[in-house]
Amino acid sequence: MKLDPEKRYYTMTELRNINLSYYRVRQLVEQNKLLRLNRSTYENLGFLGDENDYHTAQAYVPFGVICLMSAARYHELTNFLPERVDIAIERKKKVTKLPQKPEIKLYYFSSERMTLGLEQVRDQVEPYSIFNMEKTVVDIISYRNQVGIEETAEILKKYLSKKNKNINLLYEYAQKLHAAQVLRRYMEVLLI
Repeated sequence: MKLDPEKRYYTMTELRNINLSYYRVRQLVEQNKLLRLNRSTYENLGFLGDENDYHTAQAYVPFGVICLMSAARYHELTNFLPERVDIAIERKKKVTKLPQKPEIKLYYFSSERMTLGLEQVRDQVEPYSIFNMEKTVVDIISYRNQVGIEETAEILKKYLSKKNKNINLLYEYAQKLHAAQVLRRYMEVLLI
C-alpha cells in the first residue's frame, strides 16, 4: 500500500486502516519514508503538497485547538502575521514533544472553554480544530493582556465590520466565559 503524497501526517489508526502492520510501519520509518513524531503520529516524508503550520501543530498536538492570534488570523480578524501557532489544550493534558518549526505556544484552557465554539476545518486533506470567530473574539478579550490592548481593539473592530458576525453568540460565549463586562466596555468605547 502506498502513502498518499498529498497527505503529510498519519495517525497509527490511519496507517492500520490502509492495511499497514506495525512491522511495515517500522520498516517505512527505517526506510525514511515515515518519521515518528510522537506515540500516535507519523510524518509522510514523501509529502508533495503545500505546507501549513496549522497541520503541523495539529500533528504534534492532536487534541489541541488553534486559538487566539492564530485563529484571529484564520478568521481574517487581524493583519498581524503570528510568528508562532497558538494552541489551546485542556489543563489536564500533557504534550511530550513540540517541533522547532513552527514555534507552538500552548495555552491551558478549562474543559468548558475547550468545548465552546469548536469547529473542524478540512483544508486540503488534513483536518484541524479551530475555534469559531465568536469564540476567538471572546478568548482574545479574555487574554487581552497577553495579546495586547491595541490588537484586541483591532480584532473587535474587524469582527464588528464582518457581515457574518453573530452578536448574540458572541455575548452568549462572553457570559459563559465571564468576559461579558469587559466585552461591553470594549463595545462602548468602539461604538462611541
